[in-house]
Amino acid sequence: HVQLVESGGGSVQDGGSLKLSCVASEKIAGSYCLAWFRQVPGKEREGVVGLDDDGSTTYADFAEGRFTVSLDNAKTTLILQLNSLKTEDTAMYYCANILRGYWGLGTQVTVS
Repeated sequence: HVQLVESGGGSVQDGGSLKLSCVASEKIAGSYCLAWFRQVPGKEREGVVGLDDDGSTTYADFAEGRFTVSLDNAKTTLILQLNSLKTEDTAMYYCANILRGYWGLGTQVTVS
């Protein structure tokens, strides 16, 4: 069973940046659909961005132009660069390998 571990969350001021990492316990091989989601207590989880094995990305409207997803060359770490953060970006952020059904436990991002 592949484990995904997120890190990089924290507390920043409005307009700040954070870099989230999602480390997989083994190389992400073959076909994949990786994604970042976020959730605020009491609200539904929402997709932030998806990354397919052909390199295509799909960003939520709120993420377009501010957030950037990438996968390292070793294909073990999924990165989410968060720029121009707003208070409404405060949430727990989760990474997932959608095709395999693997999820991390999340990393908290707080913007004030």
